Amino acid sequence: MAFITKTFYSQEDLVRHLKAHQPSFYFSSKTSTVIPYDKLEALLPWKNDGEYFLCDLSKIPAHMELKENGNLVLRGAVSWEEAKKFLRSKGRNLKTSPTEQLALITAGIATSCTGERCFAFGNMRSQVVRLKYLDFNGEEKELKRNEEFKSASPALAAYQNDFKHYQNFKNAPYPRFEKAIDLMIGTEGQLGIVTEVEIETTDNEAVTYVFTLLPRWEEDFKAHMEIFHAVQPHRDAIISCELLDANCMNYLKPDEKLGNNQDVIFLEVKSSAFEDIYANVLCNLTLTSADNVFEIAENKFHHVRAGVPRAIFEVNSQMGVVKIGTDVQVSPDKFEDLLMFYRKAAKIGVRYCLFGHFGDAHLHFNYMPTKDESAKCLEEIQKLYDEVLTWKGSPFAEHGIGLLKQKYIKRFHGKNQLDLFHDLKKEHDPYNQFFPQGFMNEGL
Repeated sequence: MAFITKTFYSQEDLVRHLKAHQPSFYFSSKTSTVIPYDKLEALLPWKNDGEYFLCDLSKIPAHMELKENGNLVLRGAVSWEEAKKFLRSKGRNLKTSPTEQLALITAGIATSCTGERCFAFGNMRSQVVRLKYLDFNGEEKELKRNEEFKSASPALAAYQNDFKHYQNFKNAPYPRFEKAIDLMIGTEGQLGIVTEVEIETTDNEAVTYVFTLLPRWEEDFKAHMEIFHAVQPHRDAIISCELLDANCMNYLKPDEKLGNNQDVIFLEVKSSAFEDIYANVLCNLTLTSADNVFEIAENKFHHVRAGVPRAIFEVNSQMGVVKIGTDVQVSPDKFEDLLMFYRKAAKIGVRYCLFGHFGDAHLHFNYMPTKDESAKCLEEIQKLYDEVLTWKGSPFAEHGIGLLKQKYIKRFHGKNQLDLFHDLKKEHDPYNQFFPQGFMNEGL
């Protein structure tokens, strides 16, 4: 079998390729944390002789326009960073803010990415008004949020019933499949290629960023949980609630570090509501002194918040190991159980750090192992996913399944899920040309 990398410079080129029905893996900015791009050929085995295509979509021309109703319409290779700059020039802003701003928005739709601002604005799916995609014959079709998901599969009703438990999660262990747009959101390019998206935006109003210094969560997380419960009723005013633990500070430059061996919880608050949040939330905390609450500049917040996961990736690359981290979200009543598990996982003698979307009970616990330590870290991660299954949590709430997480996700898919995957692949990918190694092929 021959692997062929093919770069597309127009949608017309992509259409011609789709019509040939060749097995293909599509990518764009190479920022995914679940796809090891340097090991693709080893991780994309193909059972048949012939050609397998690695398809680069990052060169397809970009286009953006802002509609009168404030929605952003984009086509082609538009990154989150480019969209944010475009919108801010027009007094608007994105509702989603992933850590990796260079990723393409169409890829974010495919993986149903979330990011920091999910606390106030909901997940990516809730912001998509409509989208267009290319099907297996290269025909462009449109899906709308106000239309119901349609499939002749007899498994659909049971599948949707199973999903009810996950209604309030960012992303479940399997795609939602309730609205028409769900065919492309979270299905990771396994049923078609997204070409155009219309998403909601918000006013670019003034925002105040504050951080609170707390004890290390490994020693005592009562103060953390007090903040967790205090912010929940204020999602209309608090845009994001993020955690960086004390260990994260080890991966920042000395002048970037906050606190003294302390955890940090950040709040992104609408400036118009800040006095109310300060008086009725921050000043009412009984386990955290107001003396430990500080304002921080927006650019420094983003620099520090994004700097940690990037530094972790770089350290792991230097050590020659694949990232061993989690993407777990649990229901609020299980959040303390999750923190207790991470507390145990922190005691195996391997470097680690904890960060992420604290207000959503959605954190990333990351080991920083040597090659010799990787095996026991993977054992702990397997134990975690066993617990997440028991808790009925979501093992991968943000970054998708890709290739690295498939061995963990299988236990979360029962007969209803596999049956629907099989029927949807048969209907929308009859030649099995879209990412044949994707998780939906469990049902084939």
